[in-house]
Amino acid sequence: MNIATCSNCTSSPSSVPRALVGWVLENSGRGTLSLISTCLVTIFLCTWVVIHPRVYERELYATLHKIALFLKAILAPEFIAVEGLQEWAQCRRMVKDCATLTGSEFELVHAFYVSMLALRYRTPQGDRVIWPNQYTWLLQQNLIKWEGQASWGLSVERIRDQNKADSVAKFISFIQVSWFVAQSIMRTAHALPLSQLESMTLSYIPLFTVTYFFWWHKPRDILSPSIVTLPDMSEEQERIFKSMTISNKFDNEGMEDQVTYWNIWYLTPRVFEKEAEDKIMRALEQAAEKAAQTTTERNAQANPGAMHENSISKDKYQHIEHEPIKLPKEIVLSHWDPDLYRSKIWPAICLFGASFGALHLISWDTVFPTTVELWLWRASAFVSILSLIIFIHFKKVVFRWGGPLTIISLVSPGLYFVSRVVMIGQVFAALRSEDPAIYDTYEVSTYWVHIL
Repeated sequence: MNIATCSNCTSSPSSVPRALVGWVLENSGRGTLSLISTCLVTIFLCTWVVIHPRVYERELYATLHKIALFLKAILAPEFIAVEGLQEWAQCRRMVKDCATLTGSEFELVHAFYVSMLALRYRTPQGDRVIWPNQYTWLLQQNLIKWEGQASWGLSVERIRDQNKADSVAKFISFIQVSWFVAQSIMRTAHALPLSQLESMTLSYIPLFTVTYFFWWHKPRDILSPSIVTLPDMSEEQERIFKSMTISNKFDNEGMEDQVTYWNIWYLTPRVFEKEAEDKIMRALEQAAEKAAQTTTERNAQANPGAMHENSISKDKYQHIEHEPIKLPKEIVLSHWDPDLYRSKIWPAICLFGASFGALHLISWDTVFPTTVELWLWRASAFVSILSLIIFIHFKKVVFRWGGPLTIISLVSPGLYFVSRVVMIGQVFAALRSEDPAIYDTYEVSTYWVHIL
């Protein structure tokens, strides 16, 4: 008994090859329109619903940032998943650091709230972000009390009240994704092929699940930050507090780099990036100090009685010591959390990230309109896998020449995005001439739940 029945084809499945078909009407089974709509709805739910943007006071910026994240999730869902992992890891560290200071009442939801730039302090020009390391420092210095967290907008009730996460949307997403996976398994069990578009859709689901796990406690679509007044601090405390600022790009003081629309594309800086920058600064300062001391000692040895020259050398040393050292501006493409990068699970993270491209290989034997397109699909899938694995093996990728490896670090993400664009184009181009078995249906697929 043949379980699979073709309700859209003129002949029943057999060993005789059937001619490829273009647009197929719905009739009593599935057609091209239902295939496209089901896949696109699933992809949309796997990307739009999982997005948890940072907080902007300007509504336009908030909307554009969310759209930017959506486009990133479509083109490179692995990077959104890793971004979620890094933010989750930072928030866990923040919870650990604040545990003894808050009686273990500081939870992940609070850490996420601070990390998504929702906590700010007033300035004469506007307001500035209170970064996670700054908030922890304020608690450690006993400048603020956890008992007053409600006045800072950090009560769980207020955060949940601001949280715009839609439970209905989550439920619909869960049902749709579950049904899509079940449908794909059932088609495979009945020896019915999946289209290229279905293979790509399935690739989003594991990353959607993992990203949502990392951001489960993160508030969503908060429209207004909590703006507070900083406690009184001594000059030294104020200097230390301001030196802990990770970035000023997200402050609201009318500066040129704060009002540009490019900010919507930037990833939220992490505390470990500031720590790495401070480490470099300390190394440069120590090198400058050592060089000045060496110069002073050499001058003293060459001219033991030349006090005037020694005085000049000391003045130079003092100048070097107090001259503010500025790091050159960098265009950072990626910077992985060192704790994750050095962890035992990093190889597993790399392999999981490559799973998106690997799942496209489900269509390895799927019929393509031409042999060239078939091999282009296979090659693109392998390129996306290998280029991503190579890319995430670089701890930090900066758009600046640093030797031959710079070429590899910069070319690998370029190849990845090219392969992604090629595969996205191919899934729709293939619909012009598909294997008719793509539209063959089995009995369960005609139930009303198929419209989800």
